Amino acid sequence: MTTRYLLTPELRKRLQKPIGTLFRGSPKETIRKLKDLTDQENPPMIISVGDSISKNLTRSNIFPKLSIVDNKVMRRKIQPITLKADKILYARNPPGTITDEAITTIKEAIKHNGHVKIVVDGEEDLLTLVAALYAPENSFVVYGQPLEGIVVVKVTNQKKKEVTEIMKAMEKFEKLNNEETYQVNTAPEEKPWKSK
Repeated sequence: MTTRYLLTPELRKRLQKPIGTLFRGSPKETIRKLKDLTDQENPPMIISVGDSISKNLTRSNIFPKLSIVDNKVMRRKIQPITLKADKILYARNPPGTITDEAITTIKEAIKHNGHVKIVVDGEEDLLTLVAALYAPENSFVVYGQPLEGIVVVKVTNQKKKEVTEIMKAMEKFEKLNNEETYQVNTAPEEKPWKSK
């Protein structure tokens, strides 16, 4: 059985706003602000979601434990970027959805000891939610806010609850033997960040 979570129009509107702290400015300015914050807080893990932010972090000698990319910038195909990675994983995740395949892949990547790059066939935007759900507390999940800057999501218990509520509000589809069923108001699992 495969499962996917689909973004509703209401959630699409909600998620246009940052789910963390927005650092406005040029890539150089925003990365400097992130470096300052990283020096202050020393997060146990940094996860980057998006090709531009992953590239800019690497160029500034910030090497995320996990980088999630889809070889696109602003929906346009680009040449795959070179990132520090001991392991490369792949996952299918169509636009506007979160698939169980992507969830499983992110969980595997977070458990891996080294640096991991996940290449998404589809779109990686919503995987910020999954990364925040499974990353250790006090980690940073960083993504780009188009034409504004970058967003830093500090992973806290409260943030995990917020993300769980968002995912519960998504439409859930399950596929078994090529038949798709539809359910509403379910999340990947109850308090998934506490699962082993």
